[in-house]
Amino acid sequence: MSLLDTLGSLVGKSPEGGGQQALITTALEFVNNQPGGLNGLIERFREKGLGDVVSSWVSNGENQPIGADALHSVLGSETVTNLAAKAGVQPDQVTGLLSQILPHVVNAATPEGEVPAEGKLNSTTVLGALGGLSALFGKGNA
Repeated sequence: MSLLDTLGSLVGKSPEGGGQQALITTALEFVNNQPGGLNGLIERFREKGLGDVVSSWVSNGENQPIGADALHSVLGSETVTNLAAKAGVQPDQVTGLLSQILPHVVNAATPEGEVPAEGKLNSTTVLGALGGLSALFGKGNA
C-alpha cells in the first residue's frame, strides 16, 4: 500500500481527494513556521528525548517510527489543535496521521542527509520525493 493510500484510509478519503495534500501541506507549513524551521523542530524532539528518532528521518538510513502519543508530547496540545483545524481533521486524529507522514516529509526534505539552509522545506521537492503526489493533486497546488 502506498503512502498516499495509507493516508487516504486514515483520513477516510480516496487518493483523489484533497485530505492528504492538506495534511502534507499543513505538515510542511508547520515545520517551516517553527523558529529555526526544521532545525527548531529537531531541537523540540531532542528536548523530549526523541533526538535519535528525528535524526533517523534526516539521515539516509531507515526512519524510526514515532507513536502518536510521543508526537503529541513533542508538539503540545495547542499545536495539535491548530494543525487539526488547518488540515480539516479532528484533533484526536492529527497526531496519528502526522506520526505516519512526518517521518516521510522530513526524510524527503533531506535527501542528502542534511537539513536545508535555514531549515526551510521546499514543498515541491518534498511532494516530488513522496512519489509524485503533486501530479495526483494537480499542478500548482504544492
